[in-house]
Amino acid sequence: MTEQPTTVLVLAEDTLNPADVAHILDLHPDEQLAYEVLVPADSERNFAVELIDHLSVGELREAWRDLRREAPSEQDAERTAQDRAAASAAEIAAAGRAATTLVTDDDPLPALADRARAGDVREVVVVTYPHALEDTFHRDWASRARDELELPVLHLYSGTSELG
Repeated sequence: MTEQPTTVLVLAEDTLNPADVAHILDLHPDEQLAYEVLVPADSERNFAVELIDHLSVGELREAWRDLRREAPSEQDAERTAQDRAAASAAEIAAAGRAATTLVTDDDPLPALADRARAGDVREVVVVTYPHALEDTFHRDWASRARDELELPVLHLYSGTSELG
């Protein structure tokens, strides 16, 4: 008899909030699974994509703010990712489960794929904000993970019950 995989990988664009954690844990309420939160140290910026994302949902002030800010240094991006991962693990712990963390490079897909090949991974949950271009053209992390991995991949929009 083959043992059931016991790890859920959670790829998060930002710190998981209580609603995100509740949605993730509600997927398997009666099972004691391991959770591993992956957060990218994102030091690259695509101004055009960010502008379109903000404008597509009417965020004019945020679009202006993002146009004026610089990309973070690699050290700042690493520190931010570590903080987001630790805070996400703390949110999961506050809900009564434990989580480990992993900070990845700008593109988290290679690390996600490496971790998924470890053999104990049941599924992947990707938690992001809506991204008009990437989501529409299936270049978002969840779509890319579905193409690369032989695992179920669920895409949640942060802070909502909406699926990506």
